[in-house]
Amino acid sequence: MTADTIPDGTLETREDGRAVIRFERHLAHPVDEVWRALTTPEEMIRWWGEGAVELVEGGRFDVTWLNTDDEGNRPAMKATITRLDPPRLLETDGDEHGMLRWELEPEGEGTRLRFTSTLELPDEFRTMHPAGWHWHLDALETILAGGEVDPVNVTGWEAIHERYVAKLS
Repeated sequence: MTADTIPDGTLETREDGRAVIRFERHLAHPVDEVWRALTTPEEMIRWWGEGAVELVEGGRFDVTWLNTDDEGNRPAMKATITRLDPPRLLETDGDEHGMLRWELEPEGEGTRLRFTSTLELPDEFRTMHPAGWHWHLDALETILAGGEVDPVNVTGWEAIHERYVAKLS
C-alpha cells in the first residue's frame, strides 16, 4: 500500500489497485445533527445533492449531485446501504462511486467524523475526487453551523483542487 498525505485527508492505493480516500474531522455539532445531515434528503440537498434514501440495511442510498460537468451532466450514485448503526455508522456500496463509509463518534460537545471512500479511481480523477469530497465536507460543516453553500454553482473547489494537485502530482 502506498500513501500520499493530502490536505485534510489521505489517498492510498491498495494492492488490488483500488483507491482509499480518508478524511477525519471534528465537527462542533452533536452526533444526531450530523447524522441527520448525512441521511435525510432535506438536509443532504443543502451540501451534497438530491437524495433517495431508504434508511435500512439493504435499502437504497442514491444521490444526484447538483453541479454539472462541462457537458451539463450531473454525477449520480446508485448505492445500497451495506452497514447501518444509527447514528454512528453508515456504509454504502454502489456504482462508480464505490464504497462510502461514514463513522460518527461523540467528541466533547461535538462529533468526530471519519469518512472513507474506496473505489476504482482512474488517474485523471486522482486529484479531483479527493478535492470534491474535501469541498463537500467543508460544505457539511458550513450548513451545520447555520451557513449556506451553493452545491449547484460550486465555488472554492478550484483552490482546494490545486492543493491536491500540488501534493499528489
